[in-house]
Parts: sequence; C-alpha cells; structure tokens
Amino acid sequence: MKTRVWITSALQNKTSSLVMYIGQVAKDILKWPRPSSPPVVKLEKRVVAEYGMPSTHAMAATAISFTLLISTMDRYQYPFALGLTMAVVFSTLVCLSRLYTGMHTVLDVLGGVLITAFLIALTYPAWTLIDSLDSASPLFPVCVIVVPFFLCYNYPVSDYYSPTRADTTTIVAAGAGVTLGFWINHFFQLVAQPTPTFPVIRSIPALTTDMLVLGLTKFMVGIVLIVLVRQLVQNLSLQVLFSWFKVVTRNKEARRRLEIEVPYKFVTYTSVGLCATTFVPMLHRFLGLL
Repeated sequence: MKTRVWITSALQNKTSSLVMYIGQVAKDILKWPRPSSPPVVKLEKRVVAEYGMPSTHAMAATAISFTLLISTMDRYQYPFALGLTMAVVFSTLVCLSRLYTGMHTVLDVLGGVLITAFLIALTYPAWTLIDSLDSASPLFPVCVIVVPFFLCYNYPVSDYYSPTRADTTTIVAAGAGVTLGFWINHFFQLVAQPTPTFPVIRSIPALTTDMLVLGLTKFMVGIVLIVLVRQLVQNLSLQVLFSWFKVVTRNKEARRRLEIEVPYKFVTYTSVGLCATTFVPMLHRFLGLL
C-alpha cells in the first residue's frame, strides 16, 4: 500500500504543480480584472491585487480531486460513482467559495475548470512515463531544481506588484522539493520499490481508533519538523541574500525584489517539500511510527 500511495502522491504533485504554474502565468498574461467592488463585496484582501482569469483555486481543486480519482480507481476497490461524486462535490464547493468571497466571476471559475480538464486529458497518456522519470537518471534532480527556478525567475512582469509571482514560486518550489524527495527515496531505496503492476486492493482498511491516533501523531510530528525547517531556511536564505545585495535587514520592500523574492521563496519551499517527503518519514521511522 505504501508504494501505491507513494506513486499517487508523486503524480498528484507533478500534475498540480504544472496546472498551478500555467494558471498563475495565464493570469498575468491575460490580465483580466477581478469582479468590481462595488457591487461585489470582496472578503479576501491579500490577493485582491492579482488578476482574476483563470481561478487557480478552481484549477487546484479540480486537478487534485480528479487526479486522485483517476490514479486510484484501478488500484483500489471502491464504488466509482462514489469517488466521482466526491471529486465533483469537492471541486464544486471550492468553485462556489470563490464566487461567494467575491474574488472571481463565473467565467473565471469555468475557465479554470476547463483549462485543468484539458491539461489532465493532455497529460494522462504520459502519466506512466512521467512517473518513470523519477529514476531515469542521476541528473534528474538537477533538472528538477534548475527548470522550475528558471521558470519562476522569468515569470511574466506585471504592471504593478502582486503576490502572484511569490505564490507561484512557493507552489512550484514545493513541488520541486517533493519531486526531489521522491527521487531521493527511490534512489537510496528509502521506500519500497514500485512494481509495474498493481493488484486491486479488495477493500480499503476501516478507520479505527488506533489508526486515527497514529495518523494524528504522525501529522503533528511532521508539521512541527516542517515548520522548524521552513523558519530556519527562510531566515538563513534571507540573511544571505540581504548580505549579498547589501540590503537592510528586515526591509519588507526588499523582499519583493525579483533577485531576493524568488531565490528565498524557492530555497525555502523546496526545503519544505524535501523535508515533507524524505526527512519526515525518516523521523517517523526513527520514532517507530511506521
């Protein structure tokens, strides 16, 4: 089961990262404004400076739910209608929440869903090939780091500052870190080797009290380690960049500069992704939680 979960998570990570990058870039290329306020009442202030088309929340919800459905329906035995219903309900609720908060129009949401559906259909035939790339070459980690960083650093220039570039870097860097972590796990045989065929599991284990307690314990241990790593790497990377570019420490405006924002975000969240997929499981194993 661990092998199946490993492969499903890796596939979701790659698909979601691709979908989110395309969605974020599309916003700054199309430059369609968010709904006017008034008459719309906007309940979120942080991302109000971003453009609206397409809705990346709708894209993420659709990508995550339907990638999970497609990648598990031949590996686990459960009613397909139930899985499809859950995927549709989850995606719909997220889409409706974007309308309720006044952050998107119906067209923004539909655009996000349709773009994601197209990308899933386009990449689906290559999912097996994409999975095999993790172990294709020792140089794979270099590509995993260099290509995403290049894409983030050359993100489309906006007319004014918005958190879109920072958010995109965060998402892509976390995806790169997770992918790198999966490669390390496979290359150094830290997890079971994937098998070419996957027999259907007759039934998904029932949730027991022991399983729930164990899951919550592993979650809390993992979260604590990830938060510590994030804070440590973020502070260290900012100190190095501020010193390199001779910027006053704690200058919030300096963090928005391209040469500072992208590197520190990328290093921080690549470390977070790597920690979540490699060091957290190692800590779980050390503590006897696996």
